[in-house]
Amino acid sequence: MQSIINNHRFIKAEPITKGWSHDKKYCVTDKDGQKFFLRTSSLKLYENCKAIFEIMKRVEEIGVPMCVPIELGTCGDEVYMLQSWVEGDDLLTVLPSFTARKQYELGLEAGRILKKIHTIPAPELQEDWASRFGRKTNFKIKAYHECELKFEGDTYVLEYIENNRHLLECRRQCFQYGDYHIGNIMCSEGKLVIIDFDRYDFGEPWEEFNRINLCAEASPHFATGRIHGYFDGEPPLEFFQLLAFYTASNALSSLPWAIPFGQEEVDTMMKQAQNVHKWFSNMQSPIPTWYFTQKSRL
Repeated sequence: MQSIINNHRFIKAEPITKGWSHDKKYCVTDKDGQKFFLRTSSLKLYENCKAIFEIMKRVEEIGVPMCVPIELGTCGDEVYMLQSWVEGDDLLTVLPSFTARKQYELGLEAGRILKKIHTIPAPELQEDWASRFGRKTNFKIKAYHECELKFEGDTYVLEYIENNRHLLECRRQCFQYGDYHIGNIMCSEGKLVIIDFDRYDFGEPWEEFNRINLCAEASPHFATGRIHGYFDGEPPLEFFQLLAFYTASNALSSLPWAIPFGQEEVDTMMKQAQNVHKWFSNMQSPIPTWYFTQKSRL
């Protein structure tokens, strides 16, 4: 990493420890005082890093407010990516300090940004969604059954999934950010900026709401605004039916995923999993209890 710093004449490098990635991340500063985000990975991951860099360029071209990709290169046994530095605060941290109205307005902005991201099409030869996500769902169910941890209400969740697989049929696909929630959004001068594109994928656009529970826990107003912003108003009932399916599927996989990260993460995922069946009234209502209709907000 030091050779990368020297080659670019950076005079300062501060490590960034936030996040789950195994990559090394730094805030670097050049001789003119300008900051950049530097991310380094093993050279074995060059093709993956190149794909991320190229898709970020495509997203930048359509006008998404984001950390801008600047340079991709190799140095020794590392591949590095240089991006613009986003000055601001994590939305997860500052959102509670805003009024309910401001939280809703930021949600609207987040929904509109996501809608723009979804204008990038999926590859033409993409496997059909029902087959692909059905297989992924089977894997999550199997992992949950093999996991020693169980959450209250899991019967309702499992039944809902099995009874609603038909919702996956004939769904269009597009570029997906892959992990869209308030933990990956910055607030800079009152505006939202999207960071961390390393989990991108291609799939059904509404699946991007599968982590909206993280938003709803922090602010139902933001989560509701995100839906209204995406749909420019009230969404169709089919959206809520799929939202329940995707969040139910996520609930099953969250516990096996959390175990290697320790008890604190297990407790967090357990709470989120139990919230799913409660928010959807034991999976009997596709509209979550935290959601506000536009009429009810007036």
